Amino acid sequence: LCGFLLYVLLPVLAVYVVALALSPLYSGSCPPADDASNAVQARLAADAGSPARRGGKPKPSADAAPTGLRHILFGIGASSSMWKSRREYIRVWWRPGKMRGFVWLDKPVPEYYSRNSSTGLPALKISADTSEFPYTHGAGSRSALRISRIVSESYRLGLPGVRWFVMGDDDTVFFPDNLVDVLSRYDHTQPYYIGNPSESHIQNLIFSYGMAFGGGGFAISRALAAQLARMQDGCMHRYPALYGSDDRIHACMSELGVPLTRHLGFHQCDIWGDVLGLLGSHPVVPLVTLHHFDFLQPVFPAARSRTAALRRLFDGPARLDPAAVAQQSVCYDREKQWTVSVSWGFAVVVVRGVVSPREMETPMRTFLNWYKRADYTAYSFNTRPVARNHCQRPQVYYMRRSRMERRVRRRRTNATLETTVTEYERHTPAPNVTCRWRIPDPAGLLDRVVIVKKPDPDLWKRVHPPTTHACPSFHSIPSWHSFPIELV
Repeated sequence: LCGFLLYVLLPVLAVYVVALALSPLYSGSCPPADDASNAVQARLAADAGSPARRGGKPKPSADAAPTGLRHILFGIGASSSMWKSRREYIRVWWRPGKMRGFVWLDKPVPEYYSRNSSTGLPALKISADTSEFPYTHGAGSRSALRISRIVSESYRLGLPGVRWFVMGDDDTVFFPDNLVDVLSRYDHTQPYYIGNPSESHIQNLIFSYGMAFGGGGFAISRALAAQLARMQDGCMHRYPALYGSDDRIHACMSELGVPLTRHLGFHQCDIWGDVLGLLGSHPVVPLVTLHHFDFLQPVFPAARSRTAALRRLFDGPARLDPAAVAQQSVCYDREKQWTVSVSWGFAVVVVRGVVSPREMETPMRTFLNWYKRADYTAYSFNTRPVARNHCQRPQVYYMRRSRMERRVRRRRTNATLETTVTEYERHTPAPNVTCRWRIPDPAGLLDRVVIVKKPDPDLWKRVHPPTTHACPSFHSIPSWHSFPIELV
């Protein structure tokens, strides 16, 4: 009988014990009554104070905020031997206190011991030793090794909030607002390698059409920078015979399987001479970078120096309406039968006769290729010759002054509209040459061009890609020495 009772009662007793153990009433993890009450009250208070309860929108996280300058870390490759002259290029575009970045040098210079806020330059850093890496190219320099590691060294600094690592040379000039606009279109959590090849077809054949040339600048997303930092040292050991830093980066990108995302706003400027043809017919993309100023004439020929010319550009048009800098508009004067090409903020070109937009948007060969030859097949883009006949030569007017004006939009309401006003003047005097044409000669009639345009900071943010600025046909005013044009 006892065995029978044990056989029946023991399972019941076991079930009862298990039920007690699982019950919240006896659970050791249950907080005391006071703590539980406090937790509930805190949750209710949090719910009552939440944006949803108040009728507001939840505050976006830092990761969801739009990409801005604070999310970009610049890495500028420089050498101590050329620092004194090249630093002036950096001062033109750098914004102390608003941008983050470092200039990476081979050894200290005087500014290395100064605070970056007092010099108007990025903070200076000394690159790590690269003696362990082999370099066998006979015509190159070992400095390519340390410069190629700037992105990896920048990533290892561990600075918070960096989405993009942007690389450039000490003579690379960035247009920061346009750079932000370009990078904001891409997801920094995905591997991106953004830049542009050279303007020289031969240079691209020697290196690669799939390589971002370092002088033109390139951007690497944070996700890709993390991968690069893990494998770059081993990658560099495998390519000792490469020439420069940018082709070493390209080799590592190939190993990682990340292709170049081309953007035509990055300019290596592998040309010599006058940049008029290149900037006068700029592609319909934001102007992001320019390079090789030591090999180019000043952007504005009348300026006292190359840096003074750049300051005129950055203190004026690049500040007033950066999205529109160097954007082309083709206009026609029916009365005089002139074709007018406006590269906003840079230059105005006036040509006799009616020239098609297709021809006007093709850059004139005002420059030589990288090997100083007048060979039109040596470029990686279409070009057209400059007319030899004086009567057909374009008259060029360079930007001299710029300002923002408030104009009355509606007289009844006194509503005002902000517009940019840029003035362009002829650099050279009118030539004393007679052209037996029925079409008036702009060289003898026109001294100044005034462009009035509404700024458009959202030009590149629209769903539909922008086209060239609208510029309807117009009649010139009786005073031929001043030529007003309104861009809409």
